[in-house]
Amino acid sequence: MNAALAALDYASVLVFALTGALVASRAQLDIIGFAFLACLTAVGGGTIRDVLLDRNPVFWVAQPSYLGVAVAAAALVFFSAHRFESRQRAILWLDACALAVAVAAGAGVAQSLGQPAPVVVIMGMITGCMGGLMRDVVVGQVPLVLKQGELYVSAAFAGAGAFVAASWVGLPALAILGLSACATFVLRAGSIRLGWRLPVYKPRPPRS
Repeated sequence: MNAALAALDYASVLVFALTGALVASRAQLDIIGFAFLACLTAVGGGTIRDVLLDRNPVFWVAQPSYLGVAVAAAALVFFSAHRFESRQRAILWLDACALAVAVAAGAGVAQSLGQPAPVVVIMGMITGCMGGLMRDVVVGQVPLVLKQGELYVSAAFAGAGAFVAASWVGLPALAILGLSACATFVLRAGSIRLGWRLPVYKPRPPRS
């Protein structure tokens, strides 16, 4: 399980870093801005997870190679972003992939530290959502996690819940991680591709 979690962490760092760098390209930042935004997006959620779980040291402090992966992704996008005809579309799909991987990784880390099911679910959601939230806030965009009715936080919740349910059933570790990632991605992809939405609150005039 530990090797699989490390692989998922690296994968989520890479893909989230790509989304951060693509957002930096849309904001027309310099290469340092690319690296900063890529690193912030890549390790933000995992950092909050580790701090809340009192995991010492934080994952990227223990293994600075995570930052190397994020910086390399930023450099790659800096020199190739112009090749993407629709960078926003690329950001959406890369973000969906990163969300799926990060939710599974975050839930797995919490479970490996002996946390109860509610904490496992919350840590999966935090790992998946907070890096992208920070990315969007820094560049002044409406965060994806807050867009009306979109399945984002709810997709992360479902994926983390699937992780817990699969653990209770007693599935193998890799199957648990795969099921969690798949559940998250399917819901997020359905929201992007098919327009799946949750009902949103609509204000009503007060009764006279």
